[in-house]
Amino acid sequence: MPDEIINRVAQSKLITFDLEDYYTEGERAVLDVKDWLYEGFILKEKEFRDHVSEHDWSKYQDAFVALTCSTDAIIPGWANMLIASKLQPYTKKVVAGNLEQLETSLYQLAIEKIDVTPFQDKPVIIKGCSNKPVPPNAYIWATAKIQTVAKSVMYGEACSSVPLFKKK
Repeated sequence: MPDEIINRVAQSKLITFDLEDYYTEGERAVLDVKDWLYEGFILKEKEFRDHVSEHDWSKYQDAFVALTCSTDAIIPGWANMLIASKLQPYTKKVVAGNLEQLETSLYQLAIEKIDVTPFQDKPVIIKGCSNKPVPPNAYIWATAKIQTVAKSVMYGEACSSVPLFKKK
């Protein structure tokens, strides 16, 4: 059949690596301490400690928490450490920063655990589009890890990929 359409992508040895598959499921929460500061900017230790001791930490049960301050206040390290010590019995993970920094931290842990042996001497394409929040650093870390074993690494989709690395 000369008019038969052949899907060469499906027949290739190309492996698609989708970072979305490594998204850590679970509730995300942002804890903004600005309301615990005098006029949103000044940390007064006694008042701050009072807010910390009165806060209901159980509402963060099994959540991933980004600990932040949305004003330009300078928060001393001990303050975040104090809050983290209260969150520790409830949360799965706490980071100082915003939601993107939280996602970055979660992806870093996930990528460190990836077994790259299935990519040994294979062409790999790192999928570019995702419906879940994949931070830019995750693409960098995945590329660095996969290229240690892969024959080649590309980015995008099989029909329109960008070559990144090819083993010599």
